Parts: sequence; C-alpha cells; structure tokens
Amino acid sequence: MLDRDGPIPVYKQIADEIRGRISSGDIVPGEAMPSETELESEYGIARTTARRVARELREQGLVYTVQGEGTFVGEPDVPRAPRKTPLYQEIALEIAGRIRNGDFSPNRAIPSEKVLMEQYGVAKVTIRNSVAFLREQGWVFTVRHRGTYVSPPEKWPREQEKDGS
Repeated sequence: MLDRDGPIPVYKQIADEIRGRISSGDIVPGEAMPSETELESEYGIARTTARRVARELREQGLVYTVQGEGTFVGEPDVPRAPRKTPLYQEIALEIAGRIRNGDFSPNRAIPSEKVLMEQYGVAKVTIRNSVAFLREQGWVFTVRHRGTYVSPPEKWPREQEKDGS
C-alpha cells in the first residue's frame, strides 16, 4: 500500500516494491519489469512517476533499458527472455485488429504518434516502427504533413484474414 502523504516519494516506494519482487525471484534477470503503462494502471500514477521508477531502479543498477523494447532486470549483458514477437509488431498487430474490427475506418486517420506513445507506453521509435510495419503490410498509408490513414480494404493483406473471405 502506497503512502501518498508520507515523506518517502511515491516513485521510491514503488521502486522498493519492485526491488522486492526482483529479490524474491518474482521478476528474474533478463525478464522485463512492468512497463510504464502497467505501472500507471497498477499504482494509479502519472507517466512521469512511472519513468522515475525505472530511472531509480537503473541508478541502483537493478535494471537496464533497451529503447523500443523495454526495461529489463539485471545487467545489459544478461540474456533477455526472448519475446515471441517484437514489441513494435505486437502493437502493429493490435492496430491492424482494430482496423479489421472497424475501430478505424478506411481513409480516416489513425491516432497520432503522441497518442499511440501514451496509449502503449513506448518510445516514439517503437510507434514509428509499428506504423512502418503497418504501411509495409498495406494496412495504412501516410500523407506527409497530414497523418497516417487506414488503407481501403482491398489493400489489406489477405493472409491476415482468418474468416475465410
């Protein structure tokens, strides 16, 4: 339970809690610590506070950050637990699913980089890689200085369709 009114800053309290999870083996070397988005949700904190938690643990030498991938327990030379799919592809696949489900309509803009960064709790480069992946697949197209828009359905990749149409 966080003491939001006490003398110890909230980010230090959360960092102490995560340090305890690392010490107990709940989070092992090479494994990702909770993302900024997960910390925000779990503890009801702001994004800046979540970033301070990661910075505090980095300064203590308990974790390291790989841009576009996350923050991991241990030293940078510790092998990371392999991701089945790169994070940018996971995000792209989720956005493609939202396009398929009609959340984003053809010839209408998808959310901005800033909105996607906040939604997924990742760096700009990760979102740019996700959008580039969507563009390569045919899900979206980008109009310079205007934004990225959903492609017409006939341009969507056929191998993504699982319903037999």
